[in-house]
Amino acid sequence: MASVTAASASARSLVSGSILEDRKLMSSKFGSLSSSSSSLHGAAFPASARPPAAAARATPPIAALYADRKYDLQSFKFEPIRESVVAREMTRRYMMDMITHADTDVVIVGAGSAGLSCAYELSKNPDVKVAIIEQSVSPGGGAWLGGQLFSAMVVRKPAHLFLDEIGVPYDEAEDYVVIKHAALFTSTIMSQVLARPNVKLFNAVAAEDLIIKEGRVSGVVTNWALVSMNHNTQSCMDPNVMESKVVVSSCGHDGPFGATGVKRLKSVGMIDKVPGMKALDMNTAEDAIVRLTREIVPGMIVTGMEVAEIDGSPRMGPTFGAMMVSGQKAAHLALKALGQPNALDDTLRPYPELVLASAEDEITTASA
Repeated sequence: MASVTAASASARSLVSGSILEDRKLMSSKFGSLSSSSSSLHGAAFPASARPPAAAARATPPIAALYADRKYDLQSFKFEPIRESVVAREMTRRYMMDMITHADTDVVIVGAGSAGLSCAYELSKNPDVKVAIIEQSVSPGGGAWLGGQLFSAMVVRKPAHLFLDEIGVPYDEAEDYVVIKHAALFTSTIMSQVLARPNVKLFNAVAAEDLIIKEGRVSGVVTNWALVSMNHNTQSCMDPNVMESKVVVSSCGHDGPFGATGVKRLKSVGMIDKVPGMKALDMNTAEDAIVRLTREIVPGMIVTGMEVAEIDGSPRMGPTFGAMMVSGQKAAHLALKALGQPNALDDTLRPYPELVLASAEDEITTASA
C-alpha cells in the first residue's frame, strides 16, 4: 500500500509540473491571473492549451514514478513536537482569523458551488478581504456528486470557460461538457480559493441572523453550527458577529439551513415573499438564475439556488453551469458595490460569449 501511495504522489507531482508549465505559458500570453483575468472577459485557458491525446496517454517508465521519493519508508520518523505547540498553533491562527474578519469586505454565506465560484472570482483582487461561512464541516454543498448520487457533473456551454480557467478537465460534447466526477470540480476550486491569502473559510459555523442597520444588511450573526442546532436543548448560548460591507447569500434551496438569507429578509419585512422554486425546467432555470442574481436589498446579494427560491423560477436539476456563472456574477456585483473594477460597468472587458444581467429582469449580452 505504501508503494502505491508513493507512486500516486509522484505521479501527481509529474502532472502538477505539466500543469504548471501550461499555466506559465498561458501567463506569458495573457498575463497573470488577477482581478482582470476571468472567464467573464476572455482570459480563460483555451482548449488548444491542453496536451494532445497521444501526449496525455504517454506514461513515464515505472521506475521514474519512484525516483524522486524524498524519504525512506522503511525507517521513516517524524520530528518531535509537544502537544501544547499543536494546540497553540491551531488556536492562535483561528483567533487571529476571527479578529481579522470581525470587520471584513465581503461575507459569503454558504460554500457550495455558487459560493465557492463567487469567492474565487472575488479573491483575485488582493485588496478585497473575503470570509466564507459554511455550516457544514465539509464545504462544497451538493457539488460533490451529480444527480441522484451519480458521479459525473454536467456543465452546459459556455460555462465550460470557467472550467478551463480553473483547470478542470472534462469530456466535450457539442453543447455541454461532462466532468468525470463532480468532486474534481469542487476540490479544484476549493484548493485554489483556500490558497488565496485574502480568503478565510469558517466551516462548521452557522449564520444565525443578519446585522441590519438603517435598512441595509451590514453583516452576519454567527455561532458554531452544533450550537445552532441545539438551542432548544441548552440555555443562553449567545452568538458572535461579523460586520461586512457586502453579504453574499448563497444558502441554496429551501431546507434546514437552506435559503436562510432570503427567509430572514421576509421575516423582518425587507421583502414581501419567498414563493419557492417551481418544477424542473433546465433550459429556463439556468438562464433565470444567472439573470436574476442581484443585490436583492441594500448590502445583500443573492446567488445560486437561493435565487430560485426568492423569484419562484424553476429548479434546474443536475446541471451546474448556472451555479458557477451566478457565483461569478455575484462577485462582480460585490466588486461594483465596493467601488472596485468589475465586469458589469465596463471597468473590465467582458467575455463576449457570456450573458450577464442587470438587477432588473432584462438580459444584456456582453459585447467585445
